[in-house]
Amino acid sequence: MELIKIVEAMLFSYQEPLSVELMCRAVKETAKDMIEAAENENAPEVLEAADLVKVNEAQVSQAIQDLIAGYDKDGRSFTLVERATGWRLCAKGDFAEWCRALYPGKKAQRLSQPALETLAIIAYRQPITRSGMEAVRGVSVDAMVQQLLDRGLIRVEGRAELPGRPLLYGTTEGFLEHFNIKEIDDLPNSQELRRVKLPTAPEAEAAPAAEPEQQLNFPSVVEEPTEGQPPV
Repeated sequence: MELIKIVEAMLFSYQEPLSVELMCRAVKETAKDMIEAAENENAPEVLEAADLVKVNEAQVSQAIQDLIAGYDKDGRSFTLVERATGWRLCAKGDFAEWCRALYPGKKAQRLSQPALETLAIIAYRQPITRSGMEAVRGVSVDAMVQQLLDRGLIRVEGRAELPGRPLLYGTTEGFLEHFNIKEIDDLPNSQELRRVKLPTAPEAEAAPAAEPEQQLNFPSVVEEPTEGQPPV
């Protein structure tokens, strides 16, 4: 059996993003089981399984790229998209509205501008405390943090080694999924903004207001996607 067809079948049947590592392991383990279960080792299916036992991640990755190329060549309405935790079949953006019509009760809930600003601070400077966020924004972030927690975009990462042991917050895999990025380093200007020194809460109270050109300007990655790719 061709590897490309096996990979396509696994991606079609799996409900969550599927990693190359998991697909490769599943192919090899299944091939081994087929060989062990076979009574006649010269059977054609056993010979095919013997080749699949040697499959590596590079071959699985190539099968994925071949599938994508085939879908594009055939003009299919779906393709393969890499998410934070793996690959999945998704409808192309051109068909997003038609797919959403199947879920009339699930309307997109967009984040408010203050919530997006708070999320940007967390995304670029995680792990960070509430007081750290408030030092940058200049206002309370309690409501915004709770909204982001409820949406599954951020989570508690632990406690800071500071008086009172305040909670530290960071983004989740749901954040990566929501904004269609594979990892935090894919954020615009990620390295530059991580090196900018942020004011602490006491410093923010004592320091004079910064000139406009000195204000931190977090990129538009925190602007929510206008067009999604619903899974097939």
